[in-house]
Amino acid sequence: MGDVHTDLVLERRKTMTSSTLTPPEQIASSTLDVRIHHVPRTRTLPSAAELGFGRIFTDHMFAMEYEEGRGWFDARILPYGPIPIDPGASCLHYGQAMFDGCKAFRSKQGRIQLFRGRRHAARLADGAPRLGMVAPSAETIYQAMTALVHFEKDWVPSEPGTALYLRPTLVGTEGFLGVRPSKKYLFFIILSPVGAYYKDGLKPVRIWVEKDLIRAAKGGLGAVKAGANYAASLFAATEAQKRGYAQVLWLDALEHRYCEEVGVMNLFVQFKDEIVTAPLGGTILAGVTRDSVITLLRDWGYKVSERRYAFDEIVEARKNGTLGEVFGTGTAAVISPVGEFGHEGGVLKTSDDAIGPLTQRLYSSLTAIQYGEAEDPYGWVEEVTGVA
Repeated sequence: MGDVHTDLVLERRKTMTSSTLTPPEQIASSTLDVRIHHVPRTRTLPSAAELGFGRIFTDHMFAMEYEEGRGWFDARILPYGPIPIDPGASCLHYGQAMFDGCKAFRSKQGRIQLFRGRRHAARLADGAPRLGMVAPSAETIYQAMTALVHFEKDWVPSEPGTALYLRPTLVGTEGFLGVRPSKKYLFFIILSPVGAYYKDGLKPVRIWVEKDLIRAAKGGLGAVKAGANYAASLFAATEAQKRGYAQVLWLDALEHRYCEEVGVMNLFVQFKDEIVTAPLGGTILAGVTRDSVITLLRDWGYKVSERRYAFDEIVEARKNGTLGEVFGTGTAAVISPVGEFGHEGGVLKTSDDAIGPLTQRLYSSLTAIQYGEAEDPYGWVEEVTGVA
């Protein structure tokens, strides 16, 4: 498969002051043609201290459209800005909206590399049918991601702990009122240079155990990154934050006993000589960081079990001294140590407000691979290349 940038020579016109868009240029490849509309940069690149998470966006975005009978067309890189949308669009009325998220990193050698970008692209493409949606192929999504990242390469920060976050998104755009899948879709990608997800850095977080509300039920949308999943979580998350907790631990929808996800992360719990995480069974998102952590732990000789476990098991392990480290995994935060659970029965401390050695090792190992500072035996890092 040829690289999407093979036939492209892009000259970023940094000295331009006019706000007029330059004529479209073309990226050509065997599977994806991308038109380019330049916009001159009118602002300085942010410093690492300004970044936060998801608050700043790059100058350009990617977009392409789908119509039934025509397929996907008009792939383009254009100035970041509002999207015209029909007021009757299915994403607004019937929730046909989903996304994914991954990161590009700048290595010390200056290389720009995605972390498991193909896995993220495949997850978006594979999840779309569950919402009755039509997605571009995983390869097309991946090529669009690399095209945009390469075009906006100046926006990839270089400071430790920073990255360029990619948000590929798919929405139904046909204007109609009637419950059926849309016949038109918009696929777009926006980019955001980011710092640490949690403003306090890699410190143990406090989690509230939600006993009444649910995130997802078996047979529902829990296994895909549907916007509806996140809407369903917002009320409980807000209430937890009022209590002083950073995230919510979701329990199963039927018995309200078994641990599932923590906010936007997959949860891992160490019980003596076993590390446990909830199984993929329709309610758990197949986290890419989750998969990476399982791979590392097993290679290091740990027993990792993907099984159901009740919150009561955590409580009992804390009582009898067999509870080890507890942490969440996700693209945004990478690894997040859990220091405390708040629940109906009180407070359960899982650490002494310190990062455990295993959690620290996982974080250090993953980020070393992401930044190209350590060997990548798994082929997780994908260098973004193009004609300079």
